[in-house]
Amino acid sequence: MTLPASLHDPIVYALPAFALFMALELVSLRFADNDDATTGYLGYEPRDTRTNMIMGFGSLVVNAAARVGALVGYAALYALSPLRLDAHRWYTWVFALLIVDLIWYSYHRASHRVRIMWAAHQAHHNSQRFNLSTAVRQKWNPWFELLFWVPLPLLGLPPWLIFTSFSINLMYQFFVHTERITHLPAPIEYVFNTPSHHRVHHASDADYLDKNYAGILIVWDRLFGTYAEETHRPTYGLTTNIDSFNPFRLQYYEYAAIIRDVRASRGWHERFGYLFAPPGWRPAAAAPATPDGELAVLRVTR
Repeated sequence: MTLPASLHDPIVYALPAFALFMALELVSLRFADNDDATTGYLGYEPRDTRTNMIMGFGSLVVNAAARVGALVGYAALYALSPLRLDAHRWYTWVFALLIVDLIWYSYHRASHRVRIMWAAHQAHHNSQRFNLSTAVRQKWNPWFELLFWVPLPLLGLPPWLIFTSFSINLMYQFFVHTERITHLPAPIEYVFNTPSHHRVHHASDADYLDKNYAGILIVWDRLFGTYAEETHRPTYGLTTNIDSFNPFRLQYYEYAAIIRDVRASRGWHERFGYLFAPPGWRPAAAAPATPDGELAVLRVTR
């Protein structure tokens, strides 16, 4: 089956550029001081990088199939809406990029606070390294993400423009997954998501947990109280890491944990809690939580 040209994912065309910048980062790390455990760069690790690549290519396949299904639903909603935004006008593109970025912030934040959504999203976070290859370590379960875009065709945005705007958002995010850029000029740091901001987001340190959800604009975090400055070197990964490089385990282990918890539940209150409460939620009578209010074995940052 051939996708219409308007549904071709721009990320596919960006893959050579991604590979080039990963190679440049890898070369630059050859000249970095990695001996100091406090300030040295973690760099690349072959097994971790291979896992990132497998998860990235798997995501491209899943997302291509998901776009076909989403197109049917979005096209139906677009046909029902009396609104029409002209994709040939520059301001339609500006609106699309801004609204997609705001919805991404909302979806991203929910993915850290609703366990069934976190089960998919955690796949991007379960590496203990932070480099440009980490950016392609993507989930194979985009279903909740697609639901968050449902209002957009009702607002008159053509479905292809929704997909394109989101791909642009993800392409931008690729470049914030690096330790090789410390800080950018202050005006850029104030408005845009930068490597410094996103390092905080990928940290498992208690003072960095659940911060900096931005896609392109960090102003959403500043407005909604989820912003944190990078004040010390982050510790990347889960608060309790998964000792595996198996992509299938890394993608689905949290779903298995949810099934176990739901099966052991004592009533619907506990079942709903295990599904929709924040990751690490436990009934009041269960084992005590960690200092940040969640069980470490289930908790991670993005």
